[in-house]
Amino acid sequence: MIQLIRSFFSQGLKTNPNIYFAVITGCLRIARESIFTGLNNFKVRTISDVRFAEYFGFTDEEVRTMLSYYNLKDKYNLFKEWYDGYHFGNVDVYCPWDVINQCDKFCESKTAHMESHWANSSSNSILKEILANSTETAKSEIEALISGEYVEKALNPELTYTDFDSKEPGTQQTYLWSVLFAAGYLTDAEEPNGRIHKLVIPNKEILGIYEEKIRSWFETKSTGNTEKWHRFCSAFRDGDGEAVQNIFNEFMNDSISIRDTYIRKEMKENFYHGLLLGLLKADGTWIVKSNAESGVGYTDIKLTIPSSKTGCVIEVKYAENGKFDAACKEAMTQIDKEKYVTSCRLEGMETIYKYGIACYKKRCKVMCLKEL
Repeated sequence: MIQLIRSFFSQGLKTNPNIYFAVITGCLRIARESIFTGLNNFKVRTISDVRFAEYFGFTDEEVRTMLSYYNLKDKYNLFKEWYDGYHFGNVDVYCPWDVINQCDKFCESKTAHMESHWANSSSNSILKEILANSTETAKSEIEALISGEYVEKALNPELTYTDFDSKEPGTQQTYLWSVLFAAGYLTDAEEPNGRIHKLVIPNKEILGIYEEKIRSWFETKSTGNTEKWHRFCSAFRDGDGEAVQNIFNEFMNDSISIRDTYIRKEMKENFYHGLLLGLLKADGTWIVKSNAESGVGYTDIKLTIPSSKTGCVIEVKYAENGKFDAACKEAMTQIDKEKYVTSCRLEGMETIYKYGIACYKKRCKVMCLKEL
């Protein structure tokens, strides 16, 4: 295959009198691979280079023009939040695949939901592999990124896919951050200082990928302790709020680190929501729905257990500054006001529990009441 590709590139690009200019694109560099023997007079432009940076994606002006063309100017802030944030060279760009596909969605329906298009265009296998093999320190730094912080890392701009298989001590962590940066999972928060980059998650779409992966890792680690996990699930089913609180605190203390940053409150709530959802979904005999329509609103998590005709409605709140009691009461009030238990009744659940769960950093408080 190497010989075939080498011949193709050499004859198709270098000795071809009918071609003037060619571009080869990819996530990682291929300059050092043997397929380029005989084709050595080309230039490499990375996403850190200034020249041509605006062509790696859509600029803000281009997105505004496109939204105006499709009568979607009122959606600009959504597009910016979901798909902007990439800093290439000295310009900021949007992911073009996302912008195009979401415009298409809005052409079908003006009330369409924002979606992750680029994230779903591949299996994210690189991300899965490097996170699975990363150290506890790396996991902690990724949690910091999810919380809206940044990490400073020295990146290897010469990295190739072949390098990634290297077992040389001390190289894997450099490769981890270099791959995340080159593949679009991280971007520069500001101009890099030599090889040192201040890295952040670029936008809401990519944040969702990280949250999903961390949630999956947390679920696997937590449910691996089957005895503790069974006690947790049984406590939920039986309405034992104190046991739910104690065991969930143990899980959080063992497995995650949440930082109190300036990111929006709802994003913090979503993180805990995801962790709890992962634990409950691990039992395949239960019906667990996230943001389920119930009553006149949407409850965070609705749990139904057909075998025992038991239902649970769960509302998760972030307890600002550790005010757990107030956050629990707010959650329970919302459950009653929005009549979240209605759908459980309609589904024939005979026993219904209401859970208000307040979380702050690595602690939680659980309030549980049985619906009469």
